[in-house]
Amino acid sequence: MTVYQLPVEVATFTRWLTELAARIRPDTGWYGVFAARDPEGLRACFDGAEILPWDVVESLLQDAGEPADGPLAARAGALYAAAATAHDRRPGGAAALAERRDLMDRERRYAESRARELGEQLRAATGAAEAAGLESDLAWIRDDRARAVARVTELTTRLARLGEAGHAAPARAPVAAPAPAPAPAPAPAPAPVAAQPSAPAPARARTPAKSRPRGARYAWLEESAEEREAVAVPVLPTGGAAPRGARFGGGGESAATSDRARAAEARDPAEAARAAANAVYALQRLRAQGRSGEAHVLLCEALSGPPDRLPALAAELHRAGLGADWSTLLWEAASLPPGRLAAVAGVLADAGRAADCDRLLRQGVARPVEELAGACAALHAEDHHREAHALLTAFVRVRPPEDAARLAGADPRGLVPQLLDAARAVSVARERDLLHALRVAGLAGA
Repeated sequence: MTVYQLPVEVATFTRWLTELAARIRPDTGWYGVFAARDPEGLRACFDGAEILPWDVVESLLQDAGEPADGPLAARAGALYAAAATAHDRRPGGAAALAERRDLMDRERRYAESRARELGEQLRAATGAAEAAGLESDLAWIRDDRARAVARVTELTTRLARLGEAGHAAPARAPVAAPAPAPAPAPAPAPAPVAAQPSAPAPARARTPAKSRPRGARYAWLEESAEEREAVAVPVLPTGGAAPRGARFGGGGESAATSDRARAAEARDPAEAARAAANAVYALQRLRAQGRSGEAHVLLCEALSGPPDRLPALAAELHRAGLGADWSTLLWEAASLPPGRLAAVAGVLADAGRAADCDRLLRQGVARPVEELAGACAALHAEDHHREAHALLTAFVRVRPPEDAARLAGADPRGLVPQLLDAARAVSVARERDLLHALRVAGLAGA
């Protein structure tokens, strides 16, 4: 059996990367975003099988509180360039770079189209809550575009240097690091959180596979999550505590506590107001001390508490001028388990926060169709029929008709008429496309 040995330059860079990661908590900041959405891709980069895009390296430096023009960033650029040069010269390296560049160019075009669409919706928005939601979505899609543009430039440069080198012996001098990509975040960047030296060795946990998300933040590996029935999610080598928050399944929650029981738990309004005031006070203190990573954890933990308290927390956050934190919390909530997602959406609707509810459901439509079927059923079970219709309308608006047909297959008798009604609310063309997809799937007469 042939054993592949990492080039010295790649091994040196991955050691540096691991040392940097040890300074960052895995569930905060950009690291938390990348680790939650593409754990296998990030693991491959830590193992040296792939090279991180440079904009991701910059984001990790930002998470660690390192200035972009500081000495550590300069060393990172040199190590990165040397590693990328050595990695690209492996057999098939040029073809892989060209394929990756084409992928990122498609991502750039998608992001530009989506940004124009969101911009038009924002100009037509009639309420402050709706506008805030669209602004948050627009910030993310602009980040996608900025990263895609930077990666196309980087990959083009690497291809050109590979062509210039020809068949010459591998050069040891590092090439110039690619230009940094602007990365506007939808929430304040977190400050570094000290690692725990006594943390246990990295563990592995089984989790259901999720659809690979759109966007340049995750598109550096060819393999998609849909190609795996289940993935092993590694706890990356940070030395920190185990990930927590909605994107990690609400880590640490007892299996005996059901989502529905939590959602139905009655809460005193005065108690909810006190809890919200205390949470916002703690959040403000953490922000004032530069402990933004811990502030993010505090927000995530709010999602593991009684859903009935969330409207009070939303009101208190907006009263304190922390509307961006509420946007972050809703974004995290979009990855909750189906029953829990439905419970949160229902609570927001009952509290008169229809715009927040609709925004949460719009952000949740990227989930696998099986999970969406469960969320829709849970909403109907709680008599939140308007919210179930909003979820399906958002789904047929952004997902292809073939996905809608797969969703209908989970409950043809119930979902086919609901999906057709939702598609009709979008456009005549969308209804026609869905009918065709249903016929192909043998569900048109359901």
